[in-house]
Amino acid sequence: MLDLSDFRKGLKVLIDDQPYVIVDFQHVKPGKGNQFTRTKLKNMLTGSNLERTFKSGEKFGVPDVANKEMTFLYKEGPAYHFMDKTSYEQVAINADDLGDAPLYLTENLEATVLFFNGRAIGAEVPKSVTLKIVETDPGLKGNTVSGGSKPAKLETGAVVQVPLHLNQGDAIRVDTRTGKYIERA
Repeated sequence: MLDLSDFRKGLKVLIDDQPYVIVDFQHVKPGKGNQFTRTKLKNMLTGSNLERTFKSGEKFGVPDVANKEMTFLYKEGPAYHFMDKTSYEQVAINADDLGDAPLYLTENLEATVLFFNGRAIGAEVPKSVTLKIVETDPGLKGNTVSGGSKPAKLETGAVVQVPLHLNQGDAIRVDTRTGKYIERA
């Protein structure tokens, strides 16, 4: 069991039999009355946000959540298939449960798959990935690394702003948290 004093950002708690992750919290000690904690929580199953206030002394369960390093294999319809590297067990995760991850998934990419009660509920991609540009305006002679930018469509369908000197077929590194260009690979 978890207590309010255990709260920290990123902690996973069980509220009303649903797994939540703490996005933000604030302990409040008013001049009169008991202390309480304001929290912002994100449901790990639905992705919905919840703001809730808890009184001092409340207890919370620990959700049965596990992370597993897996390899992305392929996409089939709305499902993305991952494989455990040790047991070769495969799981399929619906695109709706992945958030922005499909924009960066390429074959054989290592990802962290999140399980709740033995069921795959989401995946996290690495902080940066290397992707190939499949469509962009041609770079012109004299364009340098500094200066303007142009949109480029990547092999996964993601569109990022890249420097003017990059061309179709170039490989670039992209920050998956912000969706921004980092460097040429």
